[in-house]
Amino acid sequence: MPRTRLPTHQRDLARRLRREMTDPERLLWGKLRAHRQDGLAFRRQVPMGPYVVDFACHAARLVVELDGGGHSWPGQSRRDELRAAWLADRGYLVLRFWNPEITANLVGVVETILAAAAERALPVITRGGPTSLPSPARGEGSRARSDRAEALVAGDDA
Repeated sequence: MPRTRLPTHQRDLARRLRREMTDPERLLWGKLRAHRQDGLAFRRQVPMGPYVVDFACHAARLVVELDGGGHSWPGQSRRDELRAAWLADRGYLVLRFWNPEITANLVGVVETILAAAAERALPVITRGGPTSLPSPARGEGSRARSDRAEALVAGDDA
């Protein structure tokens, strides 16, 4: 997205949300920020248009939203649909996870996010020209991603 000056209230909201992350957001952020996953950088509480999204990877045009109990309130699902449609119009895919899913299945969530990001990643442009993302660390496809996701959750450097 092109950089534009954010309204003060939106910038302040994003900063407050970064300071006051929920426990599931902290868990996931610890895994996404710890390593630049396959060369893809994730950001947290990112202002995008009229919204502030939980996590974004601009290179993969991917948004990750974590939903707590408030997302089951009347009318909230419609607002979530409008937000997802607005982001889709700008080329972003929105992945949604419920907070209990983060705590119960962090490895699976990380694996899903990495797979979606790898699938959607734009080529990295360097001085030498476009390049592709590196191959999985070992093995083939999803098993290697699964191994990396498990290592991330365990705190190992994969």
